[in-house]
Amino acid sequence: MGRQTGKISGNRARLETLRRHEAPNVTFVDPDGRWPVVWARARGPWVWDVEGRRYLDLTAAFGVAMAGHGNPGLVRALRGQIRELIHGMGDVHPHVRKIELLRELSRITFERWTRGRRAGMEGRAILACTGFEAVEVALKTACRATGRPWVAAFEGGYHGLGYGALNVTHRDLFRQPFESQLRRFGRFVPFPAREADVPLVEACLERLHRRHGLGAVLVEPVQGRGGIRVPPGSFLPRLRAWCDARGVLLVLDEIFTGFGRTGAWFACEHAGVVPDVICLGKALTGGFPLSACVGRSDLMEAAWPPSQGEALHTSTFQGNPLGCCMALAQIRTLEERGLAERAARLGGWLMDRLRLLEPARGLEYEVRGLGLMVGLEVRRSDGRPATPVVWEALKRMRERGFLLLPEGAEANVVAFTPPLTISRTALDRAVAALGDALAGAARQLARQGGKEA
Repeated sequence: MGRQTGKISGNRARLETLRRHEAPNVTFVDPDGRWPVVWARARGPWVWDVEGRRYLDLTAAFGVAMAGHGNPGLVRALRGQIRELIHGMGDVHPHVRKIELLRELSRITFERWTRGRRAGMEGRAILACTGFEAVEVALKTACRATGRPWVAAFEGGYHGLGYGALNVTHRDLFRQPFESQLRRFGRFVPFPAREADVPLVEACLERLHRRHGLGAVLVEPVQGRGGIRVPPGSFLPRLRAWCDARGVLLVLDEIFTGFGRTGAWFACEHAGVVPDVICLGKALTGGFPLSACVGRSDLMEAAWPPSQGEALHTSTFQGNPLGCCMALAQIRTLEERGLAERAARLGGWLMDRLRLLEPARGLEYEVRGLGLMVGLEVRRSDGRPATPVVWEALKRMRERGFLLLPEGAEANVVAFTPPLTISRTALDRAVAALGDALAGAARQLARQGGKEA
C-alpha cells in the first residue's frame, strides 16, 4: 500500500536508536524485525512510516484520532492558538480557551443528559493531562464527597497505571511489581458477560459494601483493554439503582468509549444512565494530552472547597491552551459531522461482516462490540486463547499495510477502533485481509507443531 522512498533511515535504524536510549520495558521490538514500525506522518485513516510505506490505521492511535489524523479543523484551530498562547498558568491565571472548554464539558454531559427534567444539572470539571489522572481525580472526589476511601472496580478493568489508578486496574501484570507501595483501597468484582451475571455482581458489591462501606463503584461501560467486553443492557441501570440505594457514587470511565466511539456521544447513553462522575480523555482533543473529570455540580462543590490560593489537585500543564483549543474544535467537528451516528451505522455493518469470516481450522471466532469499538476473539477449538495465532496474524496484517492491536488479558482479541471517518470500503478490505492472515497464521503454526509465537 506504499513504496519505500530511500530518502531517510529506515525502521530498523530508528528502532536500534530507540533500543539504545529508551528504557527497555516501554516499546516491544520483536527480534524478527516485523514489529513495530516507526511513524513519520498521518492523515485521515492513513499512517506513513519512515520508509514511506502507507498503513490503514484501524486503532485510531489508541482511539484518539476519532475524526481522523490531522483533521483540518483541528489543525486550523491549533495553528491559530499557537500564534496567540501556547502555555498558560493552570490553576492561577485562567485563559479564555479553558473557560470555554469547561462550559462545553458541562453542556455535552450533565446539561444534555438532564435537559427537560425538573431538576436539571450542570457539570463541574477538573482538567488533567492523561486518562489515569482523570481517574485519580475521580477517586479523590469520591473519597472527599463520601468520606469512604473504598472503591469497587471490575475484573478485566483498565483505568491506567498511576499509583492511584493501579489500585483499581485489575491485571496483575501491571499491579504486582508495585504491590508493596500500593494502599490497596480497590476491590474487584466480576464483570458481567450475560444477563444472568448481573445479580452475582450485585451480590458481590453488597458483600463489599457491608465489609468496607464503599465510597464509589468505578466501571467502564465497555471494557476496552479488557477485550472489547460489552455487558448486558440491564447492567448499568441496575448498577445505578444499587448505588442510589446505598449512597455510593457511580463513576464511569469513558476515556475509551467517549465522544462517539460506541455510536453515542457517551456509552452510558445507550442505557439512559447518568453517572455521578465521568472520566474523559483520548478522543477529547484528537491528539493532545488533555483529560477531564466531570462531576455533578452539587457533588463537586461538596467534594472540593473554594480555593484559598492552593489547589488540592493541579499540575503545571493543567488545562493547557493548545489542548483546550483542540478539544473545542474536536467537539465541534464530531457534532457537525454526526460521527457518533456514523459509528453506530458502520459498527453494526462491521460486526456483521466479521461474522461472515470462516474460522481457520482449529479455531473459533466470537464477534462483539458497540459502535466502532469491535473485537474478534480468537480461541482454539478446546477453548484456550489462540494468542500466538493472533500475534502472527497482526504481523501479517502490518506487512500488508494494516495496523491493528490485540486486546484482552491474553492478547487474543483483535480490536477494531478506527477513526469514525473511515470508509466502508477500507474496512471491508481490512476484514478480508484479516481472514486471510488468521488462516495463514494458523497453518504456519500448525506446521511448526503449535510452537508458541
